[in-house]
Amino acid sequence: MTTVDARTGARSVAEVLDWSRSRWEPAMRAAVDRLPVSMRRIAGYHLGWWDETGTPTTASGGKALRPALVLLCAEACGGDPEDAIPAAVAVELAHNFSLLHDDVMDGDRTRRHRPTAWTVFGTGQAVLAGDSLLALAFDVLSPDGPAAARLLSTAVLDLLHGQHEDLAFEQRTNVEVAECVRMARGKTAALLSAACTLGVLVVGGRGEHVERFGRFGRSLGLAFQHVDDLLGIWGDPAVTGKPVYSDLRSRKKSLPVVAALTSGTSAGQELAMLYRQPLPDDRLAKAAALVDEAGGRSWSHTQADELLTDALTALTAANPAPRATAELTALAELITRRDH
Repeated sequence: MTTVDARTGARSVAEVLDWSRSRWEPAMRAAVDRLPVSMRRIAGYHLGWWDETGTPTTASGGKALRPALVLLCAEACGGDPEDAIPAAVAVELAHNFSLLHDDVMDGDRTRRHRPTAWTVFGTGQAVLAGDSLLALAFDVLSPDGPAAARLLSTAVLDLLHGQHEDLAFEQRTNVEVAECVRMARGKTAALLSAACTLGVLVVGGRGEHVERFGRFGRSLGLAFQHVDDLLGIWGDPAVTGKPVYSDLRSRKKSLPVVAALTSGTSAGQELAMLYRQPLPDDRLAKAAALVDEAGGRSWSHTQADELLTDALTALTAANPAPRATAELTALAELITRRDH
């Protein structure tokens, strides 16, 4: 984990994430406890709190970056992060709703080094558990008023449209880079932007201040998707918890893949030929090499770096306190340079 400049009095990323989790997780556990028993059992398994029998475990629940962004942005604009805990919980619930559904739609059998919920409890049950988390998110957020609810609902609708486009791309031969970027803005950047915006909104932020934090989250979210797509091809399965070349196996039109397919290079053309039919395991390494050779890998790395710069520019323009700036900067750098 990165340690930020001690001169700002800022905490390390590990300390920030631990601090954040200590604030929002008790409230989230209390919220999940209100779910019907059938939904609570599946949700708790997915969140890493217990195994399929309900026995408590120490399984990973993920990095929980989104609730940390909610709380840090609330603090950065001069608010009390304690007042943003319901928003942090709501965002994390909405995020996990999307993960439960994503695993079903993508046919992923592992997440965070464990069998996915649908493989344990069944497809329909996992979908219902995801729906229950989304309903719970709006219930938790309701005391913050209609503006907060509208912001989250807009982000969720953007996320759903982005996921729709992502699935539709798998059935299309030609996808343009601009279309893929638009998809990623909805699928990933919308909720990250909402996390940052909600953190400011629920503690009284308004106007340009809210917009600057929203832009910070939006650029960071798109950078996040570039990195996620790179890990979906070249990530280490021992770290990511997903099979090697997982996105190529399902012939996803991810950002680096689309950049390669539209590159006009011979490698891009060869990749297009491979992508016209299911890829056997012995062709996955070749497909990954072609994405790299066609420039898709370097393009996504460059885009992630440029988007990080844009995010930090927006953050600086919001003029947060030095400690908050340092901690949000360190968290942004972790998001864009992570290995899982």
